[in-house]
Amino acid sequence: MATDITSIADLAPAGAEIFVLAATCVVLLADVFWGERQRWLTYTLSLLTLAGAAVVTLTHGAVGRELAFNGMFIADPMGDVLKVFTYGAVAVAFIYSRDYLTRRGLAKGEFYVLSLFAMLGIMVMITAGSLLTVYLGVELLSLSMYALVAFDRDSGIAAESAMKYFVLGAIASGALLYGISMVYGVTGSLRLDEIAVGVSEVGASQLGLVFGLAFIVVGVAFKFGAVPFHMWLPDVYHGAPTPVTLFIGSAPKIASFALAIRVLAEGLGGMVGGWQDMLVVLAVLSMALGNIVAIAQTNLKRMLAYSTISHVGFILLGFVAGTTVGYQAAMYYTLTYVIMALGGFGMILLLSRDGFESDRLDDFKGLAKKSPWFALVMLMLMFSMAGVPPFVGFWAKIGVIGAVVDKGYTWLAGVAVFFSVIGAFYYLRVIKVMYFDEPTDAGAIEAGGSMRLVLSANGLAVLALGVFPSVLLDLCIRVLQ
Repeated sequence: MATDITSIADLAPAGAEIFVLAATCVVLLADVFWGERQRWLTYTLSLLTLAGAAVVTLTHGAVGRELAFNGMFIADPMGDVLKVFTYGAVAVAFIYSRDYLTRRGLAKGEFYVLSLFAMLGIMVMITAGSLLTVYLGVELLSLSMYALVAFDRDSGIAAESAMKYFVLGAIASGALLYGISMVYGVTGSLRLDEIAVGVSEVGASQLGLVFGLAFIVVGVAFKFGAVPFHMWLPDVYHGAPTPVTLFIGSAPKIASFALAIRVLAEGLGGMVGGWQDMLVVLAVLSMALGNIVAIAQTNLKRMLAYSTISHVGFILLGFVAGTTVGYQAAMYYTLTYVIMALGGFGMILLLSRDGFESDRLDDFKGLAKKSPWFALVMLMLMFSMAGVPPFVGFWAKIGVIGAVVDKGYTWLAGVAVFFSVIGAFYYLRVIKVMYFDEPTDAGAIEAGGSMRLVLSANGLAVLALGVFPSVLLDLCIRVLQ
């Protein structure tokens, strides 16, 4: 049973959020005072902020489910796990991005400050106990990412991508807010636990609730990047600086999962029949379009963008099941996808150098001859994304497919397997180019030792978590029981 914390002195559940906000302000002030002279200090302080947040979260970890701030804040084990994974993803993104930003004169404090504020938005979404808190988290994350996409002021493509992202994001935020207002009008509350009670009282078929649910699903689908609300994703991934693409393609997916499970599974769980039907359509369209269109891409960032859309389809399968097992499988898939995405975009950053982006498929030709180890790392990442055993991506796909089979959606499982086979083509094409084509670029890898070390560990992680899947799977099961 949830414990209601109403005392102002009881701020411990929100200790991590308070710490991140305060530390980010310190990072901002440090960057203003030291500026270009001591740019390494901003980077170091940002990593220390993430380490401190992890310590605070683990120290004050929730044993059960607690409510704070009059029910607007939820502290539970699932939230703690998602937050710790978010810290790790952002830290890896910073490590991967440092050399790239330095070589191109983009090593500015804004990148780290905006990323930390975006992470704070993710944390707010993870712990949201009210639709108002959900919306605040969504907007904090979105506004930070709009600015990050346009981070390179000299790039017209980045500015165009940011404008598209902003316009479409504003429409999606408006749809989400409109849906929230309709749900509030029917149930009389913004708190998710009270909304769940209100839905059971007025009935899931109440017309206002049905319309509100439709608009909320639109907002959730946009944040995921699910078809047909995916229009922003390929352009933003391609147009943004690669470090920003790396960030957008990893940590915010955890926020999207948190948004879905808090709002749909917890707040609107009584309307599961309604949003299940909507998510079935979104999942099938995402798997189909993502995997088919990715085949035609020659730019790796766009290919990974459509790959992301297809993976979102698989994550939604867990929600389609509408069961605890389904939510566990969706969480497992989300966390494993974040690990794989970090490695995939990290490989693009690894091979990039001044004046050379390395984001085309041809740029990976003959990588096995230039660097056998990192070719092997990329092979492991591609095999994992394709769902080839014994890598972790295989178990993630098995989990969500098994969840929908248990609910009788055998045809949907068949569709998922079919598009997994299609998707394997463009992943295997990357491996073919690395191992069987002659290199077209003789440039040496310029990445620093820290990036090489972390990227190697990233590649080995998809293998280790595949050989021992219970390590992460048991964690997801335990926090979502």
